[in-house]
Amino acid sequence: MSFKKVAVLGLGKVGHLAAELLAEAGFEVTGIDAVPRAAPFPTRQADLGDAGALSALLEPYEAVLSCLPYALNKGVATAARAVGIHYFDLTEDVPTTKHIRHLAETSAGIMAPQCGLAPGLVGIVGADLAGRFDRVRSIRLRVGALPQHPTGLLGYAFNWSPEGVVNEYLNDCEVIEEGVHKMVSAMEWIETVYVDGVKLEAFTTSGGLGTMCETYAGRVENIDYKTMRYPGHVQLMNFFFHELLMREKRELAGQILTHAKPPVDEDVVYLHVAAEGWQGPQLLRKEFVRAYYPMEIAGRHRTAIAWTTSASVAAVIEMVRDGKLPAKGFLKQEEIPFGDYLETRTGQLFAGGRGRV
Repeated sequence: MSFKKVAVLGLGKVGHLAAELLAEAGFEVTGIDAVPRAAPFPTRQADLGDAGALSALLEPYEAVLSCLPYALNKGVATAARAVGIHYFDLTEDVPTTKHIRHLAETSAGIMAPQCGLAPGLVGIVGADLAGRFDRVRSIRLRVGALPQHPTGLLGYAFNWSPEGVVNEYLNDCEVIEEGVHKMVSAMEWIETVYVDGVKLEAFTTSGGLGTMCETYAGRVENIDYKTMRYPGHVQLMNFFFHELLMREKRELAGQILTHAKPPVDEDVVYLHVAAEGWQGPQLLRKEFVRAYYPMEIAGRHRTAIAWTTSASVAAVIEMVRDGKLPAKGFLKQEEIPFGDYLETRTGQLFAGGRGRV
């Protein structure tokens, strides 16, 4: 069933841009934040940490997109289910997604977490590549959100949530290895990857696979997700978190890292997605490799991480509105057809980027 009225909670860079993209795609958008925000769409101010007041707040809308810190998403999803509206978010937090999946069993609308870049777009691409084979041997997902002009030994800038990055680096990671679905430690399985001639290192981080291990269990021998960084980064992060024991002080760790490496305007998002399998008797490898850079949208400079994340979720919301995806239940990212995704108004932004497929 088509819908128009969407509430976007959290108007930081990603939330603000997602709201703009949804408005351009024909939705009636209201942005809601804890502090006043200037925007080209209607806005409201509300205490979004007050779980008890969220149901009344969401009552006027037909869908909600949460761009809030992951710890608030359980409350938003619960309120969305209670008032019977569609729910979307960008979370990579596994317990949050499990909670939302439980809510989806009795939801009137669709419950769609993990609609960002990873999990999100990379899973859609990985499933598309895997679908080209008669039998699949492996699906490898790699993403790096990095400064274009790195400085220092870390070669990094915190253009994304520090809480999210710390969790990715410390929480255990789902994989399928030689047909066995299991958990492995983060910041391991280090490998070298090249994108556009740029040398990168990739290592395990949590959350990026979403529900893919469950979906492909028994069907694919090897699946993993890794984060890409400039060479030397992972060794320093292992020293910081494990030898200096900063893993015991996650909030402080995030503060130290963002103070040392604040966001930059000139960033790049690297995607390296590959699947291997058989077409008939022939073993082949299919790749989707892209480098996405900042672009101007609605007259403003947008960082690569902001627009790729915002566009990822906006495209999915367009597909639900247009009947290209189910209107209720739990949505897995790997169930989203990549061709239809690219045909949405917002999804067309991903037609650019340097790379190959």
